[in-house]
Amino acid sequence: MAKKNKRNKYRINDKIFSKEVRLIDSSNEQRGLLSLDKAQEIANNSGLDLVEISPNSNPPVCKILDYGKFLYEIEKQEKLNKKKQHVVQVKEIRIRPNTGDHDLITKLKRGQKFLENGDKLKITVMYRGREFFSRKEDGIETLNKVVEVLKDISFIDKPVDLQGRRVSIVLSPK
Repeated sequence: MAKKNKRNKYRINDKIFSKEVRLIDSSNEQRGLLSLDKAQEIANNSGLDLVEISPNSNPPVCKILDYGKFLYEIEKQEKLNKKKQHVVQVKEIRIRPNTGDHDLITKLKRGQKFLENGDKLKITVMYRGREFFSRKEDGIETLNKVVEVLKDISFIDKPVDLQGRRVSIVLSPK
């Protein structure tokens, strides 16, 4: 169904309604203002289609080209743009205030891969029960260690944030 909409996006040949058009020929040279009949005659003589490229301008801009090839090029360009596009995601690593150093290093290696991939990294220190009130500084200290380890490849996007029984920080890749 999406393909059908793409085909109907551009008016071609008999579907163009304007009486006068600004014509660009197949070699990308401006031909100036011409009547629609004259422009269609030129397109028919060259064996190509008359395609309305810019319908909103006054008079509309029409180009002489092979419509099938034109649609193929547009589709190819859209696929290329979609492939190049990278959606930035926020990846989260959860730790506890008493997480051991080796475990922390292992989790930070994974976080480093997230940052190198271009994603943001949210590091959350989670507390249980009343642990938050007695060990809040330990969690902030752990987050500071993490920032120190990852400072070469990241910067702080959101500073230390307290949310209920969680303390978190968001890092972005450099």
